[in-house]
Amino acid sequence: MDEKRALLEYLRARRADLLTKLDGLGEYDVRRPMTPTGTNLLGLVKHVSYVQLGYFGEVFGRPSGRSYPWDDGGEQDADMWAAPEETRADVLEIYAFSAAHADATIEELALDATGTVPWWGEERRHPTLHTVLVHVGVEVARHAGHADVLRELIDGSAGVSSPGDNLPERSAAEWAAFRERIEDAARQAAGLPTPSGAPPGDG
Repeated sequence: MDEKRALLEYLRARRADLLTKLDGLGEYDVRRPMTPTGTNLLGLVKHVSYVQLGYFGEVFGRPSGRSYPWDDGGEQDADMWAAPEETRADVLEIYAFSAAHADATIEELALDATGTVPWWGEERRHPTLHTVLVHVGVEVARHAGHADVLRELIDGSAGVSSPGDNLPERSAAEWAAFRERIEDAARQAAGLPTPSGAPPGDG
């Protein structure tokens, strides 16, 4: 497998990882903010859609023809959440469209093709496709990791691609005991009393 194909396959895999985190959840759970800054599952999918449209569209002179949520006076962070009238199907459609548009750009151009990223500093404003592929692949992986944590907080589901496939098999009681060991270790390292009764510094 050549380098471009390898990078593209990793990007596709991380896109899929992110999307699976919506599986089986109702409208409230895919949309509700799970952090003080409002991070939510459907918003992560929507955000990645516009990241792909920008980096593999305008950056390489291949605009998709699709508008952005902040166009025409829209909110600057409107790509990070879904309004009530915006359906899950709407978000999934733009996600699939952005992936197809990105893939077409990647397939068409050589890795050393250069683009222009107006929002990057002057010293790095004209990256190669190779650089952009790495950049976007890392960003999608980062947001897939965010989604892993959000999904676990919502319903306890954990794992990559499909729940549990990269985690050891443990019962709920075994996971609770494992978590308690980590809690005890953290308290001991900080010199705090532990629920298990171990004095600070033991262990």
